[in-house]
Amino acid sequence: MATHATLQTAALNRFGLGAMPGDRDRVLDARDWLRAQLRPVPPPRMFDGLPGSVALLRRQTAYRLARRAERNDDSPASNDAGDDTPPGAMQQALRRDAMDDIAARYRHAAITDRPFVERLVHFWSNHFAISIDKNSARLLAAPMEREAIRPHVLGNFRDLLLAVETHPGMLLYLDNAASVGEESMLVRRQQRRAARRGDTDGTPRRLGLNENLAREILELHTLGVDGGYAQQDVVELARAITGWGTPLPREWDSATSAYVFRPGAHEPGARTVLGRRYAEDGEAQGRAILRDLALHPATARHLAFKLAWHMVADAPPPALVERMAAAYLRSGGELGALYAAMIDDDAAWSGEARKFKTPQDFLVSALRAGGVALERRPQALVRLLQGLGQPAFMPRSPAGFPDTADDWASGDSLRKRVQAAGLLADHVSDARAPQAIALDALGADAVAGLLGDSLRRAGSPREAIALLFSSPAFQWRV
Repeated sequence: MATHATLQTAALNRFGLGAMPGDRDRVLDARDWLRAQLRPVPPPRMFDGLPGSVALLRRQTAYRLARRAERNDDSPASNDAGDDTPPGAMQQALRRDAMDDIAARYRHAAITDRPFVERLVHFWSNHFAISIDKNSARLLAAPMEREAIRPHVLGNFRDLLLAVETHPGMLLYLDNAASVGEESMLVRRQQRRAARRGDTDGTPRRLGLNENLAREILELHTLGVDGGYAQQDVVELARAITGWGTPLPREWDSATSAYVFRPGAHEPGARTVLGRRYAEDGEAQGRAILRDLALHPATARHLAFKLAWHMVADAPPPALVERMAAAYLRSGGELGALYAAMIDDDAAWSGEARKFKTPQDFLVSALRAGGVALERRPQALVRLLQGLGQPAFMPRSPAGFPDTADDWASGDSLRKRVQAAGLLADHVSDARAPQAIALDALGADAVAGLLGDSLRRAGSPREAIALLFSSPAFQWRV
């Protein structure tokens, strides 16, 4: 039987983001503390004032037009977006916006009193990963988390799925904004023009169907790689979501949304996905398919496994996964039911349940344990994450960052964490003794014995805190 202290530590460190000073006094019942966080509350004020996707893409378009004018030696460097700001200043402003977004994300993670929900936000952001090393998504990963994931993290998965797949970040990252149906009005118009010109080659090569988003929706976002779909299902879904895109450069002055549906690019006709027929219905056709995918049994199992894999263990108990999937389906895809099924299940709290911290987990838990205040533009934090192997919003793959001990516990990775622990210790201004910080962060059982002795023998508080942050006990979410 797990003790109160053990459950408390699991709630704070494995389901949460790591304990802050005083957290243990607030966690009187571990499960109740987690359930209470699932009640809807107003959005975090930390993100107020950050530019949305419309503003960012409008500025990016103005920057690109200004650069084009500059290369063409147009003077002054004006552009169709009506902005006479020099391109260099525009680029600096875009970089500043991106850094503000990252700063707000980690400042909120470092101080939030709803760390379970924040962990869920980060989980879904990685589930629906876009990577800023691709230029088309460079500005949009953090806004997608704010605009599509945070508002729906406690809602129905159907709404979360639709919000993500229609967000410009996902549409541009996986190239759906450029996907055009083979029999669409746009392609037929191009073919007629080509015929009038005597161009026997037909449609320009730049127009055509792109399957990237459809494939990742099925493989990563819903059913899973073993979810029972075939290549033809990918093609049919890709056709159903043709026309889902973003405004053109000339449209940004009047744009009120960063998502648009273009009927001319949409592939007409009925579609069949996973054996179910969907009549031609324009934009609504793709939305209907996504709604059905959200409630597919394979989707329930895939989401339950990934959540248990992230929260509980690298090899979560199959019975736990099945119970979570069943609760999800019974509720009609309510994420709260999925989370509650995990929290309420004793298997999620077993002594064998533990997760090795990713670099981000390691960093955030150290910030919380030591009460480290983040600067408005935390370039040092960004560099630290990059050095540890998990640069902010850059998984370099639609599959997201990996999530097992084997991925993060190599000798070189651990050496870098020891170095990072010293850097983090330099910024701890907490007046408490290192032993008190360790007790709050890890609990009495972890601090007893060798770790406690090491902290007491340290030559200075800074050295003791560096030992704490680099200790094996601090590397695990137990």
